[in-house]
Amino acid sequence: MNENQRVQQVLSGHTSAFAYFVETYQDMAINIALRICGNMQDAEDVVQESYVKAYRNLHAFRSESKFSTWLYRIVYNTAVTHSKTRLWTCYRETEIENAAGLADEGAEAGLAERDRKEVVAAVLERMPKRDALLLSLYYMEDHPVKEIATITGLNEPNVKVKLFRARKLFKELLTKSYSMEETGQT
Repeated sequence: MNENQRVQQVLSGHTSAFAYFVETYQDMAINIALRICGNMQDAEDVVQESYVKAYRNLHAFRSESKFSTWLYRIVYNTAVTHSKTRLWTCYRETEIENAAGLADEGAEAGLAERDRKEVVAAVLERMPKRDALLLSLYYMEDHPVKEIATITGLNEPNVKVKLFRARKLFKELLTKSYSMEETGQT
């Protein structure tokens, strides 16, 4: 069953069918909200509010784009609005992705992968929220530029420019972090 059929199912009264969308897109929705809000509690609140908005406005969903793009746009806008109303006073927590799948690999490979994820997460935390979000959407979630433009409300050339600048900043921060670690500074 494709997503448009699932949408029609929900609209025709089978409200439990909406659980598919919650389960399928929850992780990325949390990731987007977390990148903007800066802490897990606010991110969870934003995602919950976004799902309520999506459910209430499901009749407005046009099948011209993927459901995920439409939902992520709602999450993005809700998170930005939430952050603005909180005047960026969110307490920052570092949430590193769950590395449960690493246990199956060799211990050394698992440690290297976890270290890499920790380094990436640490550098992303030091970047401006929107830059970190763009990099996450593009590299971690494999969204094409066109979808990122839809999610963020930017035009495609602007997304490309901002991605270029974000990559450059990421590289600078990463290089600076490693050079400081090698000299014993942190």
